[in-house]
Amino acid sequence: MRGAYHEELASLAAGLMEMSRLVGSAIGRATTALLDADLTLAESVISGDTEVDDLQRDLEDRAIAVLARQQPVATDLRTVVASLRMSADLERCGDLAAHVAKLARRRYPDRAVPGDLHRTVLEMGQLAQRLMAQAAEALLTLDVEAALRLEQEDDRMDELHRMIFQHLLDDRWQHGVETAVDVTLVGRYYERFADHAVSFARRVVYLVTGEHADEYVPDTEPT
Repeated sequence: MRGAYHEELASLAAGLMEMSRLVGSAIGRATTALLDADLTLAESVISGDTEVDDLQRDLEDRAIAVLARQQPVATDLRTVVASLRMSADLERCGDLAAHVAKLARRRYPDRAVPGDLHRTVLEMGQLAQRLMAQAAEALLTLDVEAALRLEQEDDRMDELHRMIFQHLLDDRWQHGVETAVDVTLVGRYYERFADHAVSFARRVVYLVTGEHADEYVPDTEPT
């Protein structure tokens, strides 16, 4: 009986890893679709979001079943609670990747992002994908310090987001209002994706230590 119980808990972590893999891939492919005006790729990201939603619902159902049947305490309870919250972060990341892809589809055959912002948006997409991979790795290894480092990595995304606004406000902007709206939305999608990746990683801290990330004080060696 206890073996089956621990298998149920392990399956929650496996579900989270699969969701993180899917949304990380989705944001990477959505970025390519956006910058290359690739309609086929955009459609695949949009349709693929259903799988992420299905995984979240399945994970929620299994987590609630564990709560109802096993009444876990201590670390096991943290595993279930953190899994529910992490799955919500990942589901939202999937939505945001789909939003990027939908923007690519809406502007096809044109490109939603002008050439002078191509490099900035490409870096945002690559960074979003990297942050998700790092968050997943932190969960896999239960590495609290790695989880906390994501917040520092996210500073670069915030910087790129500010750069987009600076570009939009420049007197030399010549791409019109519609493109300005598109670019504003794109920047917001990536910024929010990164925020959810950081939130996901911060929940690793809670899972391992029982403390929220903003309250966690790492052990220090005596001097």
